Amino acid sequence: MYKNIVNFIGCDGKYEDSGIVLFGAPFDSTTSFRPGTRFAGQSVRNDSYGLEIYSPYQDRELPEDVVYDCGDLELAIGSSEAVLGQIEECAGQILKDGKLPFMIGGEHLVTLGSVRAAAEKYPDMHIIHFDAHTDLRQDYLGVELSHACVIRRCWEILGDGRIHQFGIRSGEREEFQWARSGHTDLHPFRLDGLEKTLEEIGNAPVYFTVDLDVLDPSVFPGTGTPEPGGVDFLTLMDAVIRVCQRGNLIGCDVNELCPPCDPTGASTAVACKIIREMLIALSVR
Repeated sequence: MYKNIVNFIGCDGKYEDSGIVLFGAPFDSTTSFRPGTRFAGQSVRNDSYGLEIYSPYQDRELPEDVVYDCGDLELAIGSSEAVLGQIEECAGQILKDGKLPFMIGGEHLVTLGSVRAAAEKYPDMHIIHFDAHTDLRQDYLGVELSHACVIRRCWEILGDGRIHQFGIRSGEREEFQWARSGHTDLHPFRLDGLEKTLEEIGNAPVYFTVDLDVLDPSVFPGTGTPEPGGVDFLTLMDAVIRVCQRGNLIGCDVNELCPPCDPTGASTAVACKIIREMLIALSVR
C-alpha cells in the first residue's frame, strides 16, 4: 500500500528542507469570459505524472528535496479581498521562512496577493509579466479587483519603470497609451527585448508572473480568454528558463490554465511542462 499521490511530480521535499514552496490558488470569481481556472492546480498535479522529472532541454533532473508542494489553499467564497488576503498571508509566510513561493492559479487576479507579500519584503522589486492582455484597466465593469486590472493594482504598489510586460496583444487603446506613457515597460506581440530587460534589472529582486494565454491558442486552447497571435511553446519554454536562471527571482506564478476548456488535456500537459522547466531552472540556483 502506498500513500495517495497528490504532489506535482518530483516535489516531494519536506517544508523545512525545501527552497521552493509550490501552492495552488483555486480562484476564478472575476473571470470575464470562460470560468474554470480554479481547477488548474488539481489538474496539473494529476497530469504531471505523464512527465519525467528529467528535462532533456536543460539536461537536469528536478531534485527530490528542493520543492515542497503544500497543495491548494482553501480560499474564501464570495470575497476577492478575502482571497487576496489569504494568498498574501501564505506567500508572506513562505518568504519570511527564506523560501521562494511558486503559485499555480487560478485566474490572474491571484497574482496580486503574492505581489503584496513580496513587495512588503522586497520594496525595490521588479515584475516580469508574460501575457496576451495588458491587465491595466482601472476597473472592469466597475470592479477594481479583477483579472483585467491586476497589473494596474501591482503598479499602484511598485510605481513606474518596474513592471516589464511581454507578449501583450490585447487590451483597450487607453491601456496601451497609459503603458507607453512610461508607466510600464511594454513589449507587445512577442517576447523580444527580454534579454536586454534581464541585463538592465541585474540583481534586483524579481517577481515573475506567467499568464499562459501568452501562448497562441493553437498551442494552448485551454484558457479563459484565448487570444490568437501568441508565441509558440518552445519560445515560451526558452524564455521562462532564462528568466528563472538569470533573474534574481523571489517569487513567481503560472496562471490562467482552464482545464474544462480543453477536454483533450493538451493544455494541461503544456502547463505541466512549463512548470517543470521553471522548477528545474530555479532548483539550479
